[in-house]
Amino acid sequence: MAGEPAVADSVVSAAADGAAAAGGTSGASSTNSVEGALAVLPGPRAEVPGFELVWQQVVAEIGRARSIDLICHICPDGDALGSALAAGLALRSLGHEVRVSFGDDPQIVPESLAFLPGQELIVPAADVPDVPDLVLCFDVASEGRLGLLHGKAFAAPVLVVVDHHASNPGFGTHQLIDPTAPATAVLVDELLRRLGVPLDQDLATCLYTGVATDTGSFKYAATTPATHELAGRLLATGIRHDLISRQLWDTSSFGYLKVLAGALERAVFEPDAAGGLGLVWSWVPYEDLALFSVTVEEIEGLIDILRRPAEAEVALVLKQDPDGTLRGSSRSKGAVDVARVCAELGGGGHTFAAGFSTREDVATVVARFRAALDAAGGPAAG
Repeated sequence: MAGEPAVADSVVSAAADGAAAAGGTSGASSTNSVEGALAVLPGPRAEVPGFELVWQQVVAEIGRARSIDLICHICPDGDALGSALAAGLALRSLGHEVRVSFGDDPQIVPESLAFLPGQELIVPAADVPDVPDLVLCFDVASEGRLGLLHGKAFAAPVLVVVDHHASNPGFGTHQLIDPTAPATAVLVDELLRRLGVPLDQDLATCLYTGVATDTGSFKYAATTPATHELAGRLLATGIRHDLISRQLWDTSSFGYLKVLAGALERAVFEPDAAGGLGLVWSWVPYEDLALFSVTVEEIEGLIDILRRPAEAEVALVLKQDPDGTLRGSSRSKGAVDVARVCAELGGGGHTFAAGFSTREDVATVVARFRAALDAAGGPAAG
């Protein structure tokens, strides 16, 4: 990606439409009823031409489909997998044949997400049909994040992209993309409303995991009153949010602590980077992961520790895969657009949280990141 693309006109929001939800799967409603529902119901609303039409088209396509494949991005996090599983459980309850998958081999569900309901729906990428009837992909910011399922997803006559990344270029046949939504799970909640599927504890567990993950437990700037309203509805089903949060953030192996210690020992602070705003970075070699039997997925939260120093505006963590690939995760505290920086390295994401993958060595990657950071200059837009 060369920068952060403008969102296409067909990109739509997760605006609530109670009239459509009450009407079952047809999604049909008058203009007046839609506008009335949007005025009173909480939720993000990207005021983009055609958003209501695309919602109706997607609901209609789902209604016609017997077999539906739900795909989330490779190396799924809580928002990606939680969104896909919530949608899968809902669609199964409506009588659809459902498969959930992601394009990794081996396909590993992170230990921190092992509690999510609906994992019986997950199938290997090889079990997804070569030409699926209908594909819904969740939290996939770019085609490359489809991994092994890229070809199968694009072979489908209907490919619906459900996402909230501002850097998403708008691929697929239908785009349900709202950069103002704090999590893709918010869009899935809207989808369930439109399909007339009531919340239960399994659905709420999946959705709460998605929202809590991508809002940093409701502390990131994208969190809104509507986010808390959604969380309240999810908690009202009786889910144990305390246990979910403990599993997501407060549980790890002892090996993780050893890997963390090594990463902190390698941490470098560059006060002059980012135009003097400061950069702190570190990396985790695969040898450390193998030595302590820790997966790359287990150390996803390392970036949240590295971003803590008050002296640095930007944080960067590089994690090495067995084949030498480096996965970069970057965060900004609000003054730098790291999505634009990561786009220069072939990645993307959110304005203040973005990433990339590369086969270059650590020194080269850090030098390129630093140069892109300096070139970006100035505060983040918005």
